[in-house]
Amino acid sequence: MKKSFVIGSGFAGLSAATNLAALGHDVTVLEKHNMPGGRARSFEAEGFKFDMGPSWYWMPDVFERYFGLFGKRVDEYYKLVRLDPGYRVFFGKDDTVDIPASGEKLFELFESIEKGSSVQLQKFLKEAGYKYEVGINDLVHRPSLKLTEFADSRILASVFKMDLFKSMTAHLKSFFKNERIIKLLEFPVLFLGAKPSQIPALYSLMNYADLELGTWYPMGGMAQIPEAMHSLALEKGVKFEFNAGVEAIEIENKRATSVKTAKGDFKFDNLIAAADYHHVDRHLLPESYSNYSEKYWDKRVMAPSSLLFYLGVDKKIDGLEHHNLFFDKDFAQHAIEIYDSPQWPSDPLFYVCAPSKTDPSVAPEGKENLFLLMPVAPDLEDSEEIREKYFQLIMERLEALLGRNIREHIIYKRSYAHKDFKSDYNAYKGNAYGLANTLRQTAILKPSLKNKNISNLYYTGQLTVPGPGVPPSIISGEVVAKQISKL
Repeated sequence: MKKSFVIGSGFAGLSAATNLAALGHDVTVLEKHNMPGGRARSFEAEGFKFDMGPSWYWMPDVFERYFGLFGKRVDEYYKLVRLDPGYRVFFGKDDTVDIPASGEKLFELFESIEKGSSVQLQKFLKEAGYKYEVGINDLVHRPSLKLTEFADSRILASVFKMDLFKSMTAHLKSFFKNERIIKLLEFPVLFLGAKPSQIPALYSLMNYADLELGTWYPMGGMAQIPEAMHSLALEKGVKFEFNAGVEAIEIENKRATSVKTAKGDFKFDNLIAAADYHHVDRHLLPESYSNYSEKYWDKRVMAPSSLLFYLGVDKKIDGLEHHNLFFDKDFAQHAIEIYDSPQWPSDPLFYVCAPSKTDPSVAPEGKENLFLLMPVAPDLEDSEEIREKYFQLIMERLEALLGRNIREHIIYKRSYAHKDFKSDYNAYKGNAYGLANTLRQTAILKPSLKNKNISNLYYTGQLTVPGPGVPPSIISGEVVAKQISKL
């Protein structure tokens, strides 16, 4: 059996490890922390259970497909519920829009905002569904090692139908006139790493995932997913070494032969880096074996980072749904301060997740679990003073919009931002979501999943193909496992 080691136990690392084990490899995962999950870890405090990172469960078919590869079903590991409404959008005080799970009610909602838009929405979603079918069920499964992978007749015939050369904003405006509808439909691409006016309309496939496939929640929290993947990996014979952060990779004759960790040295036949690509490439490898120069990395366009707050509140908060988006301020200005002139925002948009609205297990009875997120540019100065300034700003807005006091009822509070992303995940520039999905950073234009100087070193995760997000990371692990199985 070939001995394959995986650095990191986030979604991509767990996926790569389990796929390799199923292909007959002897697999060991090296993890810096004391539990699996990477950015999707959880922690408990004062009776509250907080998901640390991802909070949206979209593309349920990707998760079903993943477990199905091993003869399993999602419901063997965790219980999924579909949220209805999927989320609430705040445009101002007493001015909210709830996105219903029902297609009929969704069309009624759009029609109430703009006459004739329900018909346009059906056309828009039909096109988005085609992009989803080709994109998620085909394109993202290609390793993007050479251009000829995309030279088959189906792809060439669908280039224009995929809207690669039209912006998301232009695409939406060809269907709808109402600015509120356009804002609603731009939301799913906010974290892809560029303004909607610069993101390819290909990513309207995200609207299909949102509005057609729905917003779901695994009872017990999002950490149930990596816990399930860890259980499945163990079933397949994968071994785990926790508290084993990798300090260096040893190279002999253009092959990675061993890694140095806090728990000793480990030898292997193949190595898969599911940790931060830049960190592995520039800090764990001798410089002559790096795939890319520091100049190359500095020119990459990163998706946003985030300022996060985990709050335990000693009462229930009326007016919130499970997912809540606050669009009561100018998105255009916030986007400029993330993407064009990186700086801490002057009047930010933000997001609040209240999982205790759905799941009583994540908060003590009668209390509320809140997760606040403000998207910000990567590589900013990060201090406790700055965090507190924005905490007060967000809470003032939240309290004003809901018409109730929250701050005096907070019994637990923790913040998380750039410094923590760097410390916990070696995240390049403190990014939260990986590499931006711009046209110039798509497919073969992303950092390669194969090291060109080392024959047995591969990369997986949000800084390589197919890109950022939970479902793409799971697919990334499968793609890299298939490449290694060919060796």
